[in-house]
Amino acid sequence: MATKAEITSDYIIKTVAPVFNKKGYSGTSLVDITKATGLTKGAIYGNFRDKNELAVKAFVHNINVIAARIESAVMAHQTSLGKLFAISAFYKNYYDFTFENGGCPILNVGIDANHQNPDLMGKVKKAITNLQNNIADIIDAGIQNGEIKLNVSGQEYARRIFSMVEGGIFMSTMLQDRKYMEDLTTAIDNLIVRELKK
Repeated sequence: MATKAEITSDYIIKTVAPVFNKKGYSGTSLVDITKATGLTKGAIYGNFRDKNELAVKAFVHNINVIAARIESAVMAHQTSLGKLFAISAFYKNYYDFTFENGGCPILNVGIDANHQNPDLMGKVKKAITNLQNNIADIIDAGIQNGEIKLNVSGQEYARRIFSMVEGGIFMSTMLQDRKYMEDLTTAIDNLIVRELKK
């Protein structure tokens, strides 16, 4: 059973995660945090060492929400190709999925933290690596079970697919147009059929 302190910490993280995602680390003030949570400065810093620790935990929370959705979509399929198409389908609606919380946390925090916040940037890099490795593992499993061509590099295509996704997210976010993600995921589906499928 969670303690009162754990419940409060969890509440703070979940409540301020969208605030940090929208405003960035530098743009989020203590006033923003206390206003969102309805808690005092003392209550916030009674649960977290400083703003940086809270920002890192908020980012991890945002990534975990996305990773859980992707995992759920992937686990609904038995085949490697089905799993890859499920990832593409997830990102097709990603703009709408993340809009309420201010957009993609990897894109937002990565741009905000680069050259400014090594702790946050380290978490962004770890999230990217984990997501790419998951795609590579699916591709490698597909090679092993005969669904995907033998001469394919899982890591190479994982990097390519994830780079395409982040590029589409950037364009959709900057121009506030989900069409970029729709076009991008069609291109990923075509890549899966033309270059990966055996």
